[in-house]
Amino acid sequence: MQRVINSERIPIKLWLDSMEDGALEQAKNVANLPFAYKHVAIMPDSHQGYGMPIGGVFAADGCIVPNAVGVDIGCGMCSLRTNLEQAETTDLKKIMSTARKLIPVGFNHHKERQPLEWMPGIKGDLPITEQEFESACYQVGTLGGGNHFIELQKGSDGFIWIMIHSGSRNIGFTVAKHYNQKAKEWNEKWFSNYTRDLAFFPAGSTLYDLYKAEMEYCIEFALANRKLMMERMKESILEVFPDTQFSDFINKPHNFASEEEHFGKNVIIHRKGATRARLGEQGMIPGSQGTPSYIVRGLGSRDSFESCSHGAGRIMSRNEARRTLDLEKEKQQLEESGIVHAIRNKSDLDEAPGSYKDIREVMELQKDLVAIEIELSPLAVIKG
Repeated sequence: MQRVINSERIPIKLWLDSMEDGALEQAKNVANLPFAYKHVAIMPDSHQGYGMPIGGVFAADGCIVPNAVGVDIGCGMCSLRTNLEQAETTDLKKIMSTARKLIPVGFNHHKERQPLEWMPGIKGDLPITEQEFESACYQVGTLGGGNHFIELQKGSDGFIWIMIHSGSRNIGFTVAKHYNQKAKEWNEKWFSNYTRDLAFFPAGSTLYDLYKAEMEYCIEFALANRKLMMERMKESILEVFPDTQFSDFINKPHNFASEEEHFGKNVIIHRKGATRARLGEQGMIPGSQGTPSYIVRGLGSRDSFESCSHGAGRIMSRNEARRTLDLEKEKQQLEESGIVHAIRNKSDLDEAPGSYKDIREVMELQKDLVAIEIELSPLAVIKG
């Protein structure tokens, strides 16, 4: 931990040296919520979001806040290790070319409905989930856009790994948008003095139970989405290396709320762009497509509500990156490193390495939260 801010209703504990004004103001708004418990924890990759900063963690006593989960419910990471120790650039390009045919990216969906076995079952009355279920059958196993990626990486353990970052696609967005609007309406009716961007539902209310159930479905869908993409990545690798073997699957969401016990109290922990890191719990922290990622073990920090960063974190907005970064320079740096990258034109610069914080500095700032097990260097990348 780098510093503590004590000017608000509860403290704000920060694992970074400085924070942009907008994100700091959002953290203060969270700290001043009457149901925020103990303190607010800000991870080293934090930057401004909607309502609550990305990389923020807070405990709510008897309430749930849709915007403190985020619009991409269940967004997270997954990884597995292959038994491959090396691959030539031509082989990497073949693998990624096949993967692009099997895994739609950006706004694209599958042209055919995917098998129902990949879809989580609906339990109970979930109106938005039921409304979006059919279209979700075409979206499961798709990457999406923004900072989502599929990456082949060379581990410090000597093996090639697969890492995927993706979320709950349109079903998660629709659930988040619907219930945040409902929370605003409910708060305007009963608690008009609370900020609209942190509208909430109290425990015991019908909307609390509905949002929580639909959120949990979206978390399951996001996991299914990553699992199917991972299967398609296995297929792509097996076409080039037929004898490849694969390890067990590691999965970690970083946009979710869950019931947990902290400091002797049962609370709702909201992690928005933050990963759970209980003592001994395995997780992943990605860098950019030009820098390392890490397999880590949690150290169970009480002060962070047993959490860590979900990545490197942005140092500039997407528009700023497209406007200011040098396309040829960013491409050259990746090519000199031998990375089969995803930077093609200026519109891709929002995901260039130069738009992100230095992941090594981020890892140093959270050495009390996680221990590094394996460093993963990028080999080939597909970006959403």
